[in-house]
Amino acid sequence: LTTLKYGFVKVRQQGSEQVFTVAGGVAEIQPDIVTVLADAAENIEEIDEARAEQARQRAQEILAKGVPADTDAYLAIEAALRRSNLRLEAVRRYRKPSRPNFSGEN
Repeated sequence: LTTLKYGFVKVRQQGSEQVFTVAGGVAEIQPDIVTVLADAAENIEEIDEARAEQARQRAQEILAKGVPADTDAYLAIEAALRRSNLRLEAVRRYRKPSRPNFSGEN
């Protein structure tokens, strides 16, 4: 049993691979199976890059004004910044670029 921090998990199954962001949790590793219980997980194909960038900018702007006196507010802003940075890194590192559709089909 091991703890998970903010990072990435690659799931390989029957020749295919998916990448997820994880934000904390635990993993149990056995010889033939790995079980992950994440506090939060997100498939990188579902990440909205523009929205993640906006969230990152909002969190940075709030922190640039000074550390909030309320500890809970500070921790929430810090967590939002970490999640948005994780999402952006995941998209830039692992998402395959989409190919343009020239066939006229949707």
